[in-house]
Amino acid sequence: MAAIPRLKLYAGPALLSYGFRPFFFLGSIWAGIEVLAWMPMFYGELSLATAFSPRDWHVHELLFGYVPAIVAGFLLTAIPNWTGRLPLQGLPLAGLVLVWLAGRYAVAVSASIGWLGTTVVDCAFLVLMAAAVAREIVAGKNWKNLKIVALLCLLAAGNLGFHLEAHFEGIALYSSRFGIAAVLILIMVVGGRIIPSFTRNWLIRREPGRLPVPFGRFDIACITLSSAALALWVVIPEEAPTGVPLVAAAGLNLVRLCRWAGDRCFSDRLVLVLHVGYAFVPLGFLLAGLSAFGTTAPSAGVHAWTAGAFGIMTLAVMSRASLGHTGRPLVASPALEAVYASAFIAALARLGSVMATNHGSLLLAVAAMAWVAAFLGFALIYIPILWLPRPPRIGPHT
Repeated sequence: MAAIPRLKLYAGPALLSYGFRPFFFLGSIWAGIEVLAWMPMFYGELSLATAFSPRDWHVHELLFGYVPAIVAGFLLTAIPNWTGRLPLQGLPLAGLVLVWLAGRYAVAVSASIGWLGTTVVDCAFLVLMAAAVAREIVAGKNWKNLKIVALLCLLAAGNLGFHLEAHFEGIALYSSRFGIAAVLILIMVVGGRIIPSFTRNWLIRREPGRLPVPFGRFDIACITLSSAALALWVVIPEEAPTGVPLVAAAGLNLVRLCRWAGDRCFSDRLVLVLHVGYAFVPLGFLLAGLSAFGTTAPSAGVHAWTAGAFGIMTLAVMSRASLGHTGRPLVASPALEAVYASAFIAALARLGSVMATNHGSLLLAVAAMAWVAAFLGFALIYIPILWLPRPPRIGPHT
């Protein structure tokens, strides 16, 4: 029997040949531009014609704008490998990208077009993504990954809830936490698969010895407890009964991270950055748990998760997947290492801005500049990788 072709005959722009190309490029640019706009909005020097408050616009556009773009790029690239089916390309992929762009525009001018129309336009992207992923997984009979569809549905529900809560209550608090929890669970699920796998592959080739523990019952228990703790945090974030499971989840996630042998891969930055990014998951649980007892700022855990785990993990996945799926060597260039360093500085400075209030304004500015440098820097150095066709005669990715 002939092998199933991995790509259709395609003669269009390279940018639309695979899902990771447009979504990683546009998503990284949006992450940088959004924070560039957010800083003058925060200080009252800039306003948009959005129905959201400045705080809600910032939260929404990173949580339900940037993150779904990167998730889409990852899933549209990974699913053909999971199912053996052909990837989304060309005009269908362009249509999905335009739906995402329409959501960003609609939210920015929502005061002019109305909250209901904005909600329909903006929520369409995650609904379409969930439907597309479900169709491919079902058609490919890849039943074990149906949980990804459930997580996409949770994220879509959080986005809908955000619009409703912002409109009727004036500020979206519960739905913000719900969305953060959904993305965090997605990171725990996907990260628990790819981090030990990539680490194992690298160690087997270069550093024989202790290897990461594969996904098993401990991981399931960790994700289950963490999800339960997050459910409490969404509803009652600053109550002592919530603090106990959050701190317990911090401990389990730290043990989980230690089981992946990240201490043995310091010389490979592409692998190391995945471990660094995931380290902000237990840190966020710990800080959120301590804030439930009134010992840390309520937003400390949120920023550990969003600026740290979300920011660094997405950059790590984008940079590695883009190199691998264009046939380039899996090596972090000095420029890419600078991107990682900027993202790490941004996360630490953002945490510091809410914990060291005497220097809050300075640290907030440092966090913003480092974040912009990281994401716009990624977009700049990855232009030839994402926009140009795969180079000939380069070995296969690993």
